[in-house]
Amino acid sequence: MGEASSTGTDDDLLLKNFFAEVSEVERDNEVNRILTCFKLNPFEHLNLPFGASPEDIKRQYRKLSLLVHPDKCKHPQAKEAFGALAKAQQLLLDQQERDYVLSQVNAAKDELRMKRKKHLRKDTASKIKSLVEEGKYEQMYEQSEEFQQELKLKVREILTEQEWRRRKMQMRISEEQGRLKKDEEEAKEMWKRKREHEEQWEGTREQRVSSWRDFMKSGKKAKKGEIRPPKLKTEDPNKSYVQRPVKRG
Repeated sequence: MGEASSTGTDDDLLLKNFFAEVSEVERDNEVNRILTCFKLNPFEHLNLPFGASPEDIKRQYRKLSLLVHPDKCKHPQAKEAFGALAKAQQLLLDQQERDYVLSQVNAAKDELRMKRKKHLRKDTASKIKSLVEEGKYEQMYEQSEEFQQELKLKVREILTEQEWRRRKMQMRISEEQGRLKKDEEEAKEMWKRKREHEEQWEGTREQRVSSWRDFMKSGKKAKKGEIRPPKLKTEDPNKSYVQRPVKRG
C-alpha cells in the first residue's frame, strides 16, 4: 500500500517537472498534432504503439490531457484537442472497441507479411538470411521504423475501408427504413380513407332506407296530375270484349 502511494507521488512529481519545462510553443504543437491525427485510429491521438496496455493508455492520456487542457493551453483549438484525447481514451479502454481496432491492426500486419514474403522470393540474399536466422530476421524487421510506418499507413487504409463500408450499410439501412415508413404511412392513409368512407356510408343509412321505403310506397301509384299511357289490350279468351280494328293508312 505504501509502495503504491509512493509510486503515485513520484508520478505526480515527474509530471510537475515535465510541465514546468514545457513551453507554450510545445503545447501548441501538441494541439496541432492531435488535430491532424487520423480520426479513426485512437492510438494515433494518444501517440501510443498498438501494443500499449490499459495502464499505458491511462498514463499517456493524463500526460497529454494536462498538456493541452484549455485552462493551461492558450491555443484556440485546445478544447477540441482535449476532447479528441478523451474520446481516444474512452475507445481504447472499451474492450470491444479496442479489440476491433487491434483486429484491423492484425489484418494490416498479415497483408504486409504477405507482401514481405513475395519480396523475399525475389531477393535471394534476404531469403537465405531469413532462413538461417530462423525468423529473427523478420522479427527485427517488424520492429524497425520502416515497418512501423508501413503498418501505420496500412492500418489507416483498412480502417478507412471498414468505415466506408459501415457508412454505406448504414445508408442502405436508413433508405430501407425510410421506404418501410413511407409504405406504412401510405397504408395508414388508405385505411383512414376507407374508414371515413364506411362511416359516411353508415351515416346516410337511415336516409337511404327512408328513400327506399318512400319509393316502394309511391312507386306504383301515379303522381297527382301525371298522365300515363293506356295499356295495350290483347285478346283474352276469358274476357268478352271486342278489340277495335286498327286503322291502316
